[in-house]
Amino acid sequence: MITFWFAILVLAWVLYFVLEGFDFGVGILAPLLGRDDHERGAVIRTVGPFWDGNEVWLVAAIGVTFAAFPDWYAVLLSALYLPMVAILLLLAVRGVALEFRGKHDSPGWRRRCDLLLAGSSAGIVLLWGAQLGVFVDGLALGADGSVTGSGLGRSLSPLFTPAAGLGAGAALLGAILLGAAFLALRTTGPVRRRARALAKHGGSLGAVALLAAGIATGSKLTLLAAALSFGAGLLARRGWEGRAFAVIAAGVAGAVVAVFTAHGDVVLLSTLDPAWSLTRESAAATPSALRLLTVAGVIVLPGVVAYQTWSYWVFRRRIASERVAS
Repeated sequence: MITFWFAILVLAWVLYFVLEGFDFGVGILAPLLGRDDHERGAVIRTVGPFWDGNEVWLVAAIGVTFAAFPDWYAVLLSALYLPMVAILLLLAVRGVALEFRGKHDSPGWRRRCDLLLAGSSAGIVLLWGAQLGVFVDGLALGADGSVTGSGLGRSLSPLFTPAAGLGAGAALLGAILLGAAFLALRTTGPVRRRARALAKHGGSLGAVALLAAGIATGSKLTLLAAALSFGAGLLARRGWEGRAFAVIAAGVAGAVVAVFTAHGDVVLLSTLDPAWSLTRESAAATPSALRLLTVAGVIVLPGVVAYQTWSYWVFRRRIASERVAS
């Protein structure tokens, strides 16, 4: 049961980072790839039917962590409460920017909403990437299972480490490539051409940056990410937009799985003493709680998957970014 629910938890995080990854990427790229109000509107309409549904996987991931691994949840939320609060506030800003963009018939109003959308999306990506780096690096867990330290430094200092910086940079690159490939796949006209060019050149430049980081850190995962980034750039160059998106999505999914399984059975490494690390078994809920959670999961999760699959099928057509003569 513990292994099963750990797999479900990782799957929920994978779906969140892949699906919301292209949402965030589109938000970041909207002011850059859309040269006027019409084109920026076309960019944002590509994620209009999906973004709030994609956020369901964040709720699922946090909910499963809370219910199946309560000790892990308690340590992470108590240690990283400030960046988590910042992410929630930025998610609120992003939602307001998306929902209120069309509430006022003014190009200036929509432009400001676009900038808020881009800024909040970039901030969320950087914070999530830094926290994934923290998951790999570990926290200062004491013998009693709590994180040592106090004040702002306890919650913010883990974000200012080489691992957190590498995670933030890799997350931003992944979101931009996902967003570019998604826009190339979902639009027509000038936005599609610019998005395909960005995916093509961004994949190559990203591969060089990741290769340098992999050589500097000796990380095989980073070297693999460099190869995937280069492959996605080649696919975009040939106009195979769907394959390019699939390769980037697979890279993001693989990176998330690697983060959560970096230390085997240990879910949170202690930087003070490895013996004080938190394992799946020590962090898990009781067997009766896991059985009850299984019943709820069997009822709820298939419905969520079915609804999202249906929505992606219904809104599968491309969105025109060129102006059509009337």
